[in-house]
Amino acid sequence: MKINNQVRFARLPDAILFDTDNTLYPYDPAHLAAQSAVREKVVTTFSISERDFDRAFENARAQVKARLKHTASSHSRLLYMQRMLELMGLGSQVLLALDFEQTYWRTFLANAVLFDDIKELLDDIRLLGIPTAIVTDLTAQIQFRKVVYFGLDQSFDYIVTSEEAGFDKPHAAPFEIAMEKLQPKGDCIWMIGDNPVNDIRGAREKINAVTLQKIHSGVELGAGDSMPDATFGEFSELRKLISKLGSR
Repeated sequence: MKINNQVRFARLPDAILFDTDNTLYPYDPAHLAAQSAVREKVVTTFSISERDFDRAFENARAQVKARLKHTASSHSRLLYMQRMLELMGLGSQVLLALDFEQTYWRTFLANAVLFDDIKELLDDIRLLGIPTAIVTDLTAQIQFRKVVYFGLDQSFDYIVTSEEAGFDKPHAAPFEIAMEKLQPKGDCIWMIGDNPVNDIRGAREKINAVTLQKIHSGVELGAGDSMPDATFGEFSELRKLISKLGSR
């Protein structure tokens, strides 16, 4: 673990916020498996090439994101599938769109694995009486499913999705709603996430959070305005830090 701003770790936090995707578990392996399953089903259903699928899907995704911008719905796999079918000249095909979306998320969850020591860390935090909240982008329904699938539905006090907030991070709304729900007793708030802009810079600028960035393959280390107060590779390192602070 590397601490860049030692003075910000003088005591235990009054509350801790957690990002979900690519923070509690590695996102890419689950996404790649899910995307491959959808690709195989679409290619088989319509006898098209994988290249044609990839082109149609990426165009659909880009159009949905351009239209909806920084909102929860901009991440909707259902909207991606609907628009993909439309771009393929097949109309909305709602039954197929639903089937492809369910294939994606069913495969995604089957291939999503929590990072080591995250459950133990959450147990440590709960024993210390520190309130916690998830602050995550995407729609509530799928993010709730992830939390339940991981067996973490009793591990956090609150959850805030960008669907509830109306905006993705780094907008202030998700962080402010989390603070309204948590009502922390003090102003020392930790934010644990992987994204240097959405999680790190966003939490620091919006709620003056102490920021901790989870570093692993594919994660861009925050720099400049997005530099975290600390970085870590394993959640066991956070357990040691919290234990040290708790013994003071």
